[in-house]
Amino acid sequence: MAATNKLSVILPLLVIAATLVALQPENVAGKVCPQLCLGAEYMTCGSSDERLNPSCNCCLAPQGCTLYFSDGTSQYCA
Repeated sequence: MAATNKLSVILPLLVIAATLVALQPENVAGKVCPQLCLGAEYMTCGSSDERLNPSCNCCLAPQGCTLYFSDGTSQYCA
């Protein structure tokens, strides 16, 4: 009986806590970044033609940069 009373108090508190965590602004509007490295050879940013060390993917690269790959393809990071 005492275990049931404890559970009836703890369970609603856990539900409320989980709801509050889920509604945090950084959790709601967060950016989802894949944990995948595309293996770019280099990247350029803006109007500069300077070859920079590449980021793993566009999610991690600054906006406006382009990733260049060894097969001649590229990916613009909007």
